[in-house]
Amino acid sequence: MTEASPSQRAPSVQINLNIRGLKPSPTVAINERSNELLAQGREIFKLGLGQSPFPVPEPVVAELRANAHQKDYLPVKGLRALRDAVADYHRRLHGVATTGDDVLIAPGSKELMFLLMLVYYGDVVIPTPAWVSYAPQAKIIGRNVDFLHTEAAHRWLLTAQQLESHCADDPDRPRVVVLNYPSNPTGATYTPQQLEQLADVARRYKLVILSDEIYGELHHQGQHVSIARFYPNGTILSSGLSKWCGAGGWRLGTFTFPRPLRWLLDAMAAVASETYTSTSAPIQHAAVRAFRGGPEIERYLWRARRVLAALGNWCADQLNAAGIATLAPEGGFYLLPDFEKLRGSLAARGIRTSAQLCESLLMETGVAILPGSALGRPAAELTARMAYVDFDGNRCLSALEQRPDDAVPDVAFLEQYCPNVTRAVARLCQWVPRA
Repeated sequence: MTEASPSQRAPSVQINLNIRGLKPSPTVAINERSNELLAQGREIFKLGLGQSPFPVPEPVVAELRANAHQKDYLPVKGLRALRDAVADYHRRLHGVATTGDDVLIAPGSKELMFLLMLVYYGDVVIPTPAWVSYAPQAKIIGRNVDFLHTEAAHRWLLTAQQLESHCADDPDRPRVVVLNYPSNPTGATYTPQQLEQLADVARRYKLVILSDEIYGELHHQGQHVSIARFYPNGTILSSGLSKWCGAGGWRLGTFTFPRPLRWLLDAMAAVASETYTSTSAPIQHAAVRAFRGGPEIERYLWRARRVLAALGNWCADQLNAAGIATLAPEGGFYLLPDFEKLRGSLAARGIRTSAQLCESLLMETGVAILPGSALGRPAAELTARMAYVDFDGNRCLSALEQRPDDAVPDVAFLEQYCPNVTRAVARLCQWVPRA
């Protein structure tokens, strides 16, 4: 009998039970599948992966060119000039009293979130719908995850009453509460009053707030407010270059800690020194320019916000007109269409879950979106996430630059410069049965 090759033999060591059954990130998976279908000649509208459509601002690109020669390992906590620039950025924009000593740099905020869950021993509280990687990261590490399901009536946002009710049963339990706003996946954001109410609850129960504000600069009115203003001693502020600066592939994330949690920063840095060692030197040098801002970057952001606001609101209007309940976005580039009103007619076509909904939509129309089940929602709930980013952001910004400053991108502009998104929404609306 021929001996089985090593690849055919049963493994002698079992895989970690926290990893067993874990699948690739849904956003990565939908992007790779979309690319495979495109390679097969299919017409695919890529509304699954939330990648910024806009180019990296030219002053930041120029800084990267100028620092391409940087080859040395940088300090594990990050380039000092960058840590200072990030601290100044948060002081300037968010009114947070901080210094470079409070900042930790890593190859992506995703890596920093993983390190936080690894180092901080406590439950992870995640309001849903939520970004797809918070819960899997906690599962990999073996942390207990508590999902707090929000409602459309509250714009899919966590309420202070909901958080209070959750914490009251075991008031001394250590917890990290994840807030993300403007929200991936809903586009909703919190008012200062709502943030203050959440901060009061967090203070009462000594919670650690991980405030993922990576989309803060993409608040459509440029009026983002950080919860760190109201809960400065317990809020870790997460940011980076991927969303507002269009540099997802550069992989640079930042955490800014309050002074009482300096021990946590140091512990995470110690783990980082044994894993990724440091973040790319040229990228860090270029990021200094991004966080210092200036007129060119402000104008870039102003134009990007105008495009996203116009496109997001147009998409929401079209979906609502087709019977798909969709809240208008306030920031970022996501929508959460809710197909619940169409449940009966969808069920007649064999569609009873959000996964079935998205699979049918992809195969029959070419529109790729994520099911609500990937966002922590119940499988039978007919919600989905749409990332309205399948357009040439550089072309959009250039076209807008030729128009008067008070000109709002109209339907004709959107159809000309964001054709994949407008066509995708039209196909989706034609595909769904009318209630």
